[in-house]
Amino acid sequence: MQWSDSLFRESNAFGSELPGSRRVASTIRPPATGAWLEGDNPGQRKFVSVGDFEFEHGGSVPVRIAYETWGELNADASNAVLVLHALTGDSHVEGSVGPGHPTAGWWPGLIGSDQPLDPTKYFIIAPNMLGGCQGTTGPASISPEGTEWGARFPRTTIRDQVRAQALLVDALGIDHLVAVLGGSMGGMHTLEWGVMFGDRVDKLAILSAPPVIDAMTIAQNTLQADAIRLDPGWSDGEYYDAASGDGPNRGLALARRLAMLMYRSDTELDDRFGRSWQSALAPDQGHGRYAVESYLDFHGNRFTRRFDANSYITLTTAMNTHDVGRDRGGVDAALATIQNETLVVGIDTDTLFRVETQHRIAAGIPNSITGDNAYVIESPFGHDGFLLELPEVSAALARVLS
Repeated sequence: MQWSDSLFRESNAFGSELPGSRRVASTIRPPATGAWLEGDNPGQRKFVSVGDFEFEHGGSVPVRIAYETWGELNADASNAVLVLHALTGDSHVEGSVGPGHPTAGWWPGLIGSDQPLDPTKYFIIAPNMLGGCQGTTGPASISPEGTEWGARFPRTTIRDQVRAQALLVDALGIDHLVAVLGGSMGGMHTLEWGVMFGDRVDKLAILSAPPVIDAMTIAQNTLQADAIRLDPGWSDGEYYDAASGDGPNRGLALARRLAMLMYRSDTELDDRFGRSWQSALAPDQGHGRYAVESYLDFHGNRFTRRFDANSYITLTTAMNTHDVGRDRGGVDAALATIQNETLVVGIDTDTLFRVETQHRIAAGIPNSITGDNAYVIESPFGHDGFLLELPEVSAALARVLS
């Protein structure tokens, strides 16, 4: 396979932030991993160890969870809200770029005194999911043997990740949550909270998530994982000591570029870019690039500086396990057991998790606050609408939290 260096012609550094970090600094070439590593600045993260964790499909790993909080826990620990991120998100829901945080908060403005997630009212908790790479134990974490887990990290499921989140809540001394809410993969976690720990939470908000992953999504996730494994820098997952630019960066960037085509709608890309040319040279001269190519390259390159290839495979594999009806008599039977007051939100142009799947959740949960149909946000942005249509998302969350 031919790998183009044009993906990595960006001058942003993503280097070591504290002495002792294993990250190799570079001004141009991406690091072998974009994971948060021991020795890096923790930023706003807090950490809690939850002991040896037994995975659903076997294996045991000592787990530490990274999380961020806003507001204060009240005296009887009754004001906590759990916010769960999507596939490549992290605990940094709100906040600027800074030491320890290579990207700004992924839901900017939704945590504030004039917002539904009001830190003067709620104690807001946002963990990095199990198997992630921004502080919670995952493939880039150091195993008891002194090396990274890498591809040896146990196979992880959505239900494993939810059990880990529940252990975090336990460790914080919280018996009951006001609400659990999340979008995309975080919405899958939220749905499982309703089945697994519904008696520990009052309300749920599920955004842009299906009740079960379909064959097309599994196929797309598999192709992205294969893009990483086909990179010569993959080295069977043992790439952490590689020099900058020698890890599986091109494969990870390609996986991200493939994913971007699922996250955005075709009409949005056409409206933004059309056939515009990113060069002063005419297309028929054989030089330059289409603007949409440059857009995908930028996102792929930036992604390699904040994520880990092994973690990406672990998390997409976990997503593939999502089936709320597994071993519960099917999807409809499982949904019927959820007694929480629930808001289900869909995006009308979402082609990754189509709005019909959110309607199915709303129709199956007895206490859906919008009845048999999900609350639908109109957006040109496709699946990413739940991250970008902030006024509409804020209004939706206010509806369930009020």
